[in-house]
Amino acid sequence: MKAFNTLSRRQLARVAGACFALCALGAAAQGSYPTKPVRIVVGFSAGGTTDIVARIMARELTADLGQSFVVDNKPGGGSNIATDMVAAAAPDGYTLLFVAVTSAINQTLYPNVKFDLNRDFEAVALGAKVPNMLVVHPSVPARNVKEFIDWARANEGKISYASSGSGTSIHMAGEMFKVRTGLKTQHIPYKGSAPAVTDLIGNQVQFMFDNMPASWPHVQSGKLKALAVTTKTRSATAPDVPTLEESGVKPFDVSSWFGLIAPKGTPKDIVDKLNKAMNAAFDKPEVKEAYAKLGAVAEKNSPQDFSKFIAAEVHNWAPIVKASGAKVD
Repeated sequence: MKAFNTLSRRQLARVAGACFALCALGAAAQGSYPTKPVRIVVGFSAGGTTDIVARIMARELTADLGQSFVVDNKPGGGSNIATDMVAAAAPDGYTLLFVAVTSAINQTLYPNVKFDLNRDFEAVALGAKVPNMLVVHPSVPARNVKEFIDWARANEGKISYASSGSGTSIHMAGEMFKVRTGLKTQHIPYKGSAPAVTDLIGNQVQFMFDNMPASWPHVQSGKLKALAVTTKTRSATAPDVPTLEESGVKPFDVSSWFGLIAPKGTPKDIVDKLNKAMNAAFDKPEVKEAYAKLGAVAEKNSPQDFSKFIAAEVHNWAPIVKASGAKVD
């Protein structure tokens, strides 16, 4: 009894989940998974890029596997709330996480983060990569990055930038920009990209390094002004927008990514079935068209590929987080 009492709540959940997994194994072996609706948890509010890509994949998984895949938005804690919740869920394939680069960053940014992406999850598939974009309110008197930096220096202490939450690639791109340029601006974190963009359009904040899919429609409508993309090469969706490196801010190569993961212990045949369905979706004309509009790119990958990718991202972001000096309690 004493040993039992020392088990953590997460360990108890895993023990209980293992019992559910035994049932799931039998069902999956017969090819019946899923037999009921599946929840895909997103750690950000509706309307942001993670949510947009998750809903595209949920639609395709629903069509392919014959059961509803429903997106459940659980914003907060820089997506840590959602990540912790799914890590503790039963590993039966019915609670999944649409993970973003944020979670890889958070493992360094948060000193007491509870989850480990490789230890606590089964990688399913990388769903998309997208560039971030430096966007400003139209009232900002800058036509390019150099003019923006000059304007920001002249207005030091008066301007702020938004992000979709502390630890997101949007936040860290802003911190990297500050490190590279020496600018001093205030960071305003939001619970997702959508509310951050809303305040940027309302001129409550002056700039943002948003995921391109969320901001590009507002750039096209004239509500925002795009100055640069954060990747090494220009985006095919916005070929006239230069990179930050082209604009003189070097080195600078930041992109966001999104993918599907499941609680550790989820049966391999369930993981493989989900992976196969996602890879098949990438070939569909409607998905290719939707991704093109977002500036997103995807390529077929295995669970093993995605697992190695996640581990590399955790490793690669750590020095960037430390160099920025950014910390979240």
